[in-house]
Amino acid sequence: MSAIGSAAPEVRVTTGRLRGRVEDGVAVFRGVPFGRPPVGDLRLAAPVPAEPWDGVREAGAFGPPPPQSRLLGAGGADDTDGDWLTLNVWSPGLGAARLPVMVWIHGGGYMYGWSGDPLFDGRVLARDGVVVVTFNYRVSAEGFGHFRGAPANRGLLDQVAALRWVRGNIAAFGGDPDRVTVFGESAGAGSIAALMVMPAAEGLFRRAIAQSVPSLFFTPDLAADLAAAVAGELGLPPVAGELARLPPGRLIDAGDTMSDKMGGNPRWGRAAYARTLLAPVVDGEVLPVAPWASPGGWAARDVELIAGHNRDEYRLFMAIRGDLGQITPEQADTALRELAPDPRAYRAAHPEAGEERLYELVHSDWLFRMPSLRLAEAHQRRGRAYVYELTWPASGMGGEILGACHGLGLPLTFGNLTAGAARLLLGQEPPPAAAELSARVRAAWAAFAATGEPGWPAYEPQARHTWVVDSVPGVTAYPEEASRRLWAAHAFDPLTLRS
Repeated sequence: MSAIGSAAPEVRVTTGRLRGRVEDGVAVFRGVPFGRPPVGDLRLAAPVPAEPWDGVREAGAFGPPPPQSRLLGAGGADDTDGDWLTLNVWSPGLGAARLPVMVWIHGGGYMYGWSGDPLFDGRVLARDGVVVVTFNYRVSAEGFGHFRGAPANRGLLDQVAALRWVRGNIAAFGGDPDRVTVFGESAGAGSIAALMVMPAAEGLFRRAIAQSVPSLFFTPDLAADLAAAVAGELGLPPVAGELARLPPGRLIDAGDTMSDKMGGNPRWGRAAYARTLLAPVVDGEVLPVAPWASPGGWAARDVELIAGHNRDEYRLFMAIRGDLGQITPEQADTALRELAPDPRAYRAAHPEAGEERLYELVHSDWLFRMPSLRLAEAHQRRGRAYVYELTWPASGMGGEILGACHGLGLPLTFGNLTAGAARLLLGQEPPPAAAELSARVRAAWAAFAATGEPGWPAYEPQARHTWVVDSVPGVTAYPEEASRRLWAAHAFDPLTLRS
């Protein structure tokens, strides 16, 4: 690994020279454009590669976040120049080191999130011997609204554009373009699942780590109907040319309004029940099929995969909404009727579970746990897949009420145990076990990125080897066997309109 020789290292990429920083022995380059600002004539269009610049571009600050939902207190600035398509690189060794590369795709329900979140600072992970890349992509209606005259899945196309930039430029940062691993959580993991079946992504990554893969993919008819409802909030047709004249914030806010309203509309089926306005669209072109429908196809043909989930995924959402201890029998019945493959079989498989536990289980299974397992099962038919389950409980919110909830893998993955949302999950003073477990997770992810071997056996249909991530990690047969059997025949088809 080459030493970092300057406090202000410079590299040359295809569009010009960059001047970065050295922080804790790691070279950092922030706010590097990989695409032209998607504003003006490029609004609601496919991404276009960044233009060259003269001289040396300072790469010390993150680019602005893209416009995004304000429902959880997020919200990108609307008065920027639109320079949203930027990425960031952390390298422990510039030059000819040819280190493995890990490219992070953030989550946020396809509605919010950005690469400058302190939780995703790559310094700790980079010191484990990998080049770390994070990037922005368009979210909410800007990236995933299915409008006439606009390409589908613009947020996914942004991700492809970032990966193409990595392919062409990462060697300048000491990275090996032939050892690129994409890794992501929640909507980031769903994006990875989509990339694995997108022809445009073929050859852009060799390995993938999908943490808590959501089941949410839409048919074009559902996506178009939801987009029409968003445009209707603005008194406009769902046509890109009309909507592109609006400030991005107005389009985003119209989406937020519809998110609040959509729960009672039976026409939108499970999307309405889950209050999910946006998701990748299986349009037959950008995204030809749902990820689990085509194992080993397109980009996934030669890809090695880690896929896994947390044991208590849905408890985070219940805690945020104040639902813990409040679930009624009627709510549990509705959840089982809406989501379970067979409500009676679900109750029979969990005879000791109360109503709230059943409600939590069916949401966790449908939304994250079984899609994650299904992705691994589909992939292992033609390639190599590894499975994990995180069972170590969160210690935030005054105790262990969250269990091993959704999002808990984020601070463990990056080693940033007190940054941003990590405090919610781990408390103001993370327990010593958190640092120890984070080191184990990072070592497994870095080893996988380097060699394709994370340190436990690959998943296969007989033994179902699974790495159980707890205070004392170990390998067992897949722990959620009851759920696996219940969902074995479920197709996880894209969500569609109900007649």
